Amino acid sequence: MTVLLSIAVALAAGLALSRPAKLIGLPAVTSYLVAGILIGPFCLGRLGISGLGFTSFEEVGSLKLISDVALGFIAFAIGNEFRLSEIKKIGRQALVIGVFQSVAATVLVDAALLLLHVIAGGKVTVPLALTLGAIASATAPAATLMVVRQYKAKGKLTDLLLPIVALDDAVGLVIFSVSIGIAKAMSSSSIDIVSVAVNPIIEIVLSLVLGAVMGFLFSFFERFFQSRSKRLSLAVTAVILTVALSQLEFTAGRVRFGFSTLLVCMMLATVFCNICDFSPEIMERTDRWTYPLFILFFVISGSELDLSVFADLTVVLIGLVYIIFRSLGKYFGAGISAGFMKCDPAVKRNLGLTLLPQAGVALGMANSVGALGEEGGLIRNIVLFGVLIYEIVGPSLTRFALTRAGDIETKPEGKTARRLPENTEAGGQR
Repeated sequence: MTVLLSIAVALAAGLALSRPAKLIGLPAVTSYLVAGILIGPFCLGRLGISGLGFTSFEEVGSLKLISDVALGFIAFAIGNEFRLSEIKKIGRQALVIGVFQSVAATVLVDAALLLLHVIAGGKVTVPLALTLGAIASATAPAATLMVVRQYKAKGKLTDLLLPIVALDDAVGLVIFSVSIGIAKAMSSSSIDIVSVAVNPIIEIVLSLVLGAVMGFLFSFFERFFQSRSKRLSLAVTAVILTVALSQLEFTAGRVRFGFSTLLVCMMLATVFCNICDFSPEIMERTDRWTYPLFILFFVISGSELDLSVFADLTVVLIGLVYIIFRSLGKYFGAGISAGFMKCDPAVKRNLGLTLLPQAGVALGMANSVGALGEEGGLIRNIVLFGVLIYEIVGPSLTRFALTRAGDIETKPEGKTARRLPENTEAGGQR
């Protein structure tokens, strides 16, 4: 009962705050994150009334299943952007920009923190700098996708943005795996080539293979159902099953065999949308069905934000350096590479601002640095501080950039917009 009540309260809080957020021009995703903070352990949860709010981070963690499934559907939606017809137009641009801006963010954060290490020393160690630089490469696909859907963004910037955000997971995974391998080697004075070079490649390849297999199976079985409701049910089943399989992990000696949920589910959708004739209809219906799930995902994400990180001045200082130089890397990295690829001036000017949000992938990376000991705990807190800032500010910057690029239509002055149904207003198919 308590879990169901918590879910209901989370949904109600997210929906309630979306109204005032709309009035002041904030994206809905920001209101969901704020709603999560308000019902989380640092606000309403302090009353200690189970079900009314989240009284502890353990209680928030008990809903991890919802977050895992939501991330699967988010990746599934982004995979729909990799249709061959679109990839032929922007595939090369997306690949070059996706890699360059990720590497630029990593290099700038590494350089800034290593300089801070030389000047101040203390808690800013080389392994910490390398690890935070790698985490800086990741961009949150969820917040970006939600803003695109809420405002029905459509144009050159949006067409390029979603594939780049999708590529970030693969690029970030490689950069992080190599950096964390070097960081661990420096901490233990022994270099493990397997963890540095082999494991990330295996994870990416296995993820793409598993996603492709599930995509072919999904497309095959979908043809046996004619009704829309059953096709939708099979789509939901395919994504949930794929999420479950992507969490399998096993080792053989020093080689780790695992999967990236985001990559697997993106590949699932990519294969499906390219070989199934009626995939647009299925994707549209799935998008509408999942919107309440996305609300829960962001409210839960807001509840997971630990506001106590502001009490540690070291975390705040390093966090500010991390935020500033990651933002510079994303902004100028995207702008320079977009210019090199001869993208539209509006894309070159605004793309960087849309790549700032950071959440689930970065937190997942931060949670896997336990082998670094005390440094691992500091890294988690710094990333948490960055996520808190990025997730509150990032969606608004994404909306601003998409509007300035002309991908979001502004309402003419003096005219009242037609009132739209709730699912269309904030989460319908663009």
